[in-house]
Amino acid sequence: MTTFPVIPNGADHVLVASPNSALRRRILDHLPKARRVEQANGGAEALLHLERGPWKMLLLDRRLPDLDAEELSQTVRNRYPAVEVVLLGEGDADGPPESGASSAAQSLPPLPNGEVASEADMPGGRQLADGEYGKWTLRSSPVSVEVQALPTLPGMVGNSLSMQAVYRLVRLVAPRDTTVLITGPTGSGKELIARALHQLSRRAARALSVVNCAAIPETLLEAELFGYSRGAFTGAFQSYAGRIQTAHLGTLFLDEIGDMPLSLQPKLLRFLEQKELQRLGSSQVVRVDTRVIAATNADLMGLVREGKFRQDLYYRLSSFPLVIPPLSDRPEDITSLAAHFLERFSAGQPGAVLSEEAAARLRSESWAGNVRELQNVIERALILAEGAPVIRCEHLMLTEGRSPGCQNHVRTPSSEAAIRAF
Repeated sequence: MTTFPVIPNGADHVLVASPNSALRRRILDHLPKARRVEQANGGAEALLHLERGPWKMLLLDRRLPDLDAEELSQTVRNRYPAVEVVLLGEGDADGPPESGASSAAQSLPPLPNGEVASEADMPGGRQLADGEYGKWTLRSSPVSVEVQALPTLPGMVGNSLSMQAVYRLVRLVAPRDTTVLITGPTGSGKELIARALHQLSRRAARALSVVNCAAIPETLLEAELFGYSRGAFTGAFQSYAGRIQTAHLGTLFLDEIGDMPLSLQPKLLRFLEQKELQRLGSSQVVRVDTRVIAATNADLMGLVREGKFRQDLYYRLSSFPLVIPPLSDRPEDITSLAAHFLERFSAGQPGAVLSEEAAARLRSESWAGNVRELQNVIERALILAEGAPVIRCEHLMLTEGRSPGCQNHVRTPSSEAAIRAF
């Protein structure tokens, strides 16, 4: 029996999540124009939309490219109880995604205009069979959605709303073997996210192999990744397994993937698709079971347009994209991060604390260098404080001039000397 979603008139904020563009268009055609409707290609994108707005209904395709739809629907119901979740395509879930029979929207009837049901809940679950409309109980008062804050990830500090969205996505994808692409500015914590993904995965007991694609010369990167056989080139006196094979049953983290040479990208693409590799100088094919996480601060799509990065590799790596916000977008995390670094750099001694003015000054900065820059500022402040229990404005080596948080920002002679030394 073919199923279709029924949209109540009270659902004025509707989110449609499906990789099937024809299905999305068919649903949109049946929605009144006055409603706010947005689209998402997958589960990760749908969660980002839910974080940003008071949605009333989520129409969710069962064939998501990145997450399991049943698990995602349960997560949404737990965290966003005011959002109605409608699963699409139950009647023919085994059909091809773009086929006419597979789309639940193929039999969408015109929606009733002006009707407001108020007597009974929709029978059964979240779907109705052909000919059944049922009646919905609609709430006339606004519904507030309270989302419980998640604990931070291993190694992470900060509980801002933007980081909460990242934490939720990481916990959803960590148990799977899905390839993850982490993007964000330099110093925002991309490697910490990658390590958290590994620690929360079923591969946590195995190796995490980290390769910085920008730090290894192009002539050596292929050998470092894929390994080589004895005698493959001058100086190859013994065989080397390579970083990919070292991560067998574990996780391979490719940092600065945007700097990978174009000549090496087809070989990486083949490994991602086939899970097979050949060492340099060998004809033997080796199967490797490793989960791949990549990270970059570059605009990969911009590199694709410039011909510096393969489009097929980009789409293969970005099965599940994670975007890390810059520190300037989450100023509420600055104080907790500063306290964390103060404790770390106190070397077992009683930790210093920030004065209110110093904390306000930190929150007023733009932090072009993100968390890494804040870490450096705190480490220098501890040195300049010379054991004082309170970090004050004069200990902060920041931009010149006063800020709203530091009314009496003057540097001491000792701090001036330290600044000149730097």
